[in-house]
Amino acid sequence: MPDQSLPEARTPEAAATRPPAPEGLTRRRLLGTAGATGLVLGAAGAAAGYAAAPAQATPLSSIGAGEVMFHVKHQPGITQGLQARGHLVAFDLAAGAGRKEAAALLRRWSETARRLMAGEAAPHDDTDIARDAGPSSLTITFGFGNSFFARTGLEKERPVALDPLPDFSSDHLDKARSNGDLWVQIGADDALVAFHALRAIQKDAGSAAKVRWQMNGFNRTPGATAHPMTARNLMGQMDGTRNPKPAEADFDRRIFVPASGTKDPAWMANGSYAVVRRIRMLLDDWEKLSLTAQERVVGRRKADGAPLSGGDETTEMDLEKTDAAGDLVVPLNAHARITRPDQNGGAAMLRRPFSYHDGIDADGTPDAGLLFVCWQADPLRGFVTVQRKLDRGDALSKYIRHETSGLFAVPGGAARGEYVGQALLEG
Repeated sequence: MPDQSLPEARTPEAAATRPPAPEGLTRRRLLGTAGATGLVLGAAGAAAGYAAAPAQATPLSSIGAGEVMFHVKHQPGITQGLQARGHLVAFDLAAGAGRKEAAALLRRWSETARRLMAGEAAPHDDTDIARDAGPSSLTITFGFGNSFFARTGLEKERPVALDPLPDFSSDHLDKARSNGDLWVQIGADDALVAFHALRAIQKDAGSAAKVRWQMNGFNRTPGATAHPMTARNLMGQMDGTRNPKPAEADFDRRIFVPASGTKDPAWMANGSYAVVRRIRMLLDDWEKLSLTAQERVVGRRKADGAPLSGGDETTEMDLEKTDAAGDLVVPLNAHARITRPDQNGGAAMLRRPFSYHDGIDADGTPDAGLLFVCWQADPLRGFVTVQRKLDRGDALSKYIRHETSGLFAVPGGAARGEYVGQALLEG
């Protein structure tokens, strides 16, 4: 789990407001969203079941009113802050389904995502699960796996960056829950809104694709702390202090594929590559360690995320500082030392994970850990570079196990009137 994390604060892209549209009966209108929420009404055409509901006088809370735009330069769900609830799901195209069926599916999915992210009902057969809620910062993101291109006759358009990831020493991978033709990431600040989106996406797949695997995750709810702060993982550590920030001059170069001057195919312009790993935390073993031992494994103080060399969370780590005995304060195998970009040729990735808990095994061991999702313009320079370094001696590797893996090409955002992946499927 490289030492990078996304702050919970929303980015300017996430805060973008939908432009005015003709009045219609959307879920938000029926809930009486007031002008104080800063939202503008979405497009008309909600389902009749929504129209039948009486209007409410009380405005939505700030969490429910949060809205992320669908038609943006980069797909939603990449630069936005961590969301309270998430679902990751991979699909395989059905037997006999090819490029035509895939294009129709991505068109359906894109329209469903646009409507749900605007707080509207699904285009058809809405389940009413999210009837009483606002958009709740819902994001839906779509990607293509390596196998998708052979299934659709688009092998010549497959990016070199989608070559399979190498094997790592911490891998104990379940192939049935890895990879996939298509990948969808769903995130929201309300669990029912997120599940509503998951159900709609699954129903939209119809006979064109079937679920290969699906995983559920969570994060701290925005507003649960006195002020925005780096999230904690299930080990109790602040997870990812050094995540790259959108305000940094080289952020786009590191995270997104440029529109030109790259080895990537043209349809990947403004897109990114997502590495997805289900990382089980061996919590029983971890929790046997003393606080001091845990901090030396990570290289940071548990209380505030500050480096063991001193300062606060944002203080630059002093890798050469020694204690009275002459030993390095930050051990050579500390996770935070190994994952620093300046220790990996500048390699960087934008981490946007979810924690997960899938119950307790018969022996009492919790099946819990991290749904690791990271974004980068080049996975070989990003994830692979750092993970190879971790393979050579990360102190944390004793307490984690990588159980599933996937790599997906995530194209840029869809322009108005278009669907995600249109340049690939109709180019």
